[in-house]
Amino acid sequence: MNIDSIKNGFVIDHIDSGKGMIIYEKLELNKLDCQVAIITNAKSKKKGKKDIIKIDKKIDLNIDTIAFINPDATINVVEDDKIVEKKKLTLPETIVNVATCKNPRCITSIERDLDQVFILTDKEKNIYRCKYCESSLK
Repeated sequence: MNIDSIKNGFVIDHIDSGKGMIIYEKLELNKLDCQVAIITNAKSKKKGKKDIIKIDKKIDLNIDTIAFINPDATINVVEDDKIVEKKKLTLPETIVNVATCKNPRCITSIERDLDQVFILTDKEKNIYRCKYCESSLK
């Protein structure tokens, strides 16, 4: 398999196997007018298998979305064919419009234009709660 290197852009690495497509969809990478490569089930010494996403363009990357979906992922910033920065992710305190509240009585179920806002309430267990009804995502 031959996948071109990135001249300027990002490599999202160490994605848990199977989560690459979720990140691709949530970041709406299909709307970009550049090359985007998704590698699934790549060999990994640490995890056994991993996914990788390569984006051949500098874009406004929503790091909070990636961190929420896969906090162990890393983001490599590439400039002139070289990795110039490696970003480790941490769980965001708040996420907006990344997940949907499952509570049918939540105000977000009735008011469709209202942002879906979740607040991190337990860092150790990665638990987020709806800002409006306090329902848990897990």
